[in-house]
Amino acid sequence: MDNGNSISVLFLGDVIGKPGRDLVVKYVTEQLASANPPDLVIANVENAAHGYGVTEKVLRELGSAGVQVFSGGNHTFDKKDIFEFIDRYPNLLRPANYPPGTPGNGSCVVDLSGFRVGVLNLMGRVYMEPLQSPFYAADDYIAKLKSETDAIIVDVHAEATAEKVAMGLYLDGRVSAVLGTHTHVQTADERILPEGTAYITDAGCCGPANGVIGMDKKAVFRRMVKQLPTRLEIADGPAQLNGVRFTIEKASGLSKSIERVSLLETTDTK
Repeated sequence: MDNGNSISVLFLGDVIGKPGRDLVVKYVTEQLASANPPDLVIANVENAAHGYGVTEKVLRELGSAGVQVFSGGNHTFDKKDIFEFIDRYPNLLRPANYPPGTPGNGSCVVDLSGFRVGVLNLMGRVYMEPLQSPFYAADDYIAKLKSETDAIIVDVHAEATAEKVAMGLYLDGRVSAVLGTHTHVQTADERILPEGTAYITDAGCCGPANGVIGMDKKAVFRRMVKQLPTRLEIADGPAQLNGVRFTIEKASGLSKSIERVSLLETTDTK
């Protein structure tokens, strides 16, 4: 927790399966019990249920540990039972640029003792599904969120580095942070943009460290080398946890610092 003039936010990259969940639960629990706990914890959970989508049980598990907002992406709807519960969880987000009428919410608002933080989820279009423009969706949602929040955090779930950088600069000064997800590899370009927006191209992932972006290498080799269809499974071995922690000034709603979070588990888990 920061001083009375600012808030601290912990944002965790794509959570991948049980190895990622276990490490997130351990880390978030420790951080919230520390001398300097974050005020808000956000995690991208589109891969949290064995690498594909999310279940209600997983949401409860992560929520019990202290994760307050769950963002998504192109795998949000992989588990079909999500349609039975997504509308009951206003803090479970799917990309806001899905067509009108898509179940779920593209944004939510969290009240931190009177300081209201909006969280917006967007998905890129380069090498991804041809959704509506994330830039126009950002304009529409931010205009609404500005009237009811003190700060806005954006998770842009996208493949192309250029698209995420463009989104960061497009929203610079209009939101508190633009944080990239999806590629599962943490980038080293965290910074405060010229107009005060915290930015990183990709926050990384929370999941197996020795797989191919979290998946078992043998199955990936079969697909990439042999060009044969195969189901990808979660990799064995130690897990890693990636994300960022940043500080938002209450007076301006802009960010004054951002740092990467990166740690590697010391014991093997499945």
